[in-house]
Amino acid sequence: MQLLHIYVSPGHNYFGHHGKPAGQHPTSEVEAVECVAGSGLRGDRFFDFKDDYKGQVTFFAAEVFEAMCARLAVFDRSPAVLRRNIITQGVDLNTLIGTEFEVQGIRFRGVTECTPCYWMDQAFGPGAEAFLKGRGGLRAKILTSGTLCRNAIAAAPAGV
Repeated sequence: MQLLHIYVSPGHNYFGHHGKPAGQHPTSEVEAVECVAGSGLRGDRFFDFKDDYKGQVTFFAAEVFEAMCARLAVFDRSPAVLRRNIITQGVDLNTLIGTEFEVQGIRFRGVTECTPCYWMDQAFGPGAEAFLKGRGGLRAKILTSGTLCRNAIAAAPAGV
């Protein structure tokens, strides 16, 4: 698995905004991020959100992003608009649901898919929500603390 991008945002633009306008919190790309077991990514909006939160970190596949760009003919967006933390390459993230896996010495547990919502059509473009059904990314818990670095090759997940 390769980590192509790492994103954090200090606030929620869509989460909790149903019936209201989207927020304006910036999404920043960082070279590295501290993963804190049981808490999330330091500096991100979901850090210490609630005990045992299933989305302490989110992963999204670059291959899915590229396919969506091609299918919807949208080429002026960055993966940052999807509000996922880690953009990966080289692994089917759905295979990690319900498993423990390791990236750069940090242990994670894949919990569930990041189910896309209607905000995807606003953030990316019309048709994004439908395209992402079943491939919206991975919500995971952080089991051990450490630092993830962008563009590093990681060990293959256990059992994959």
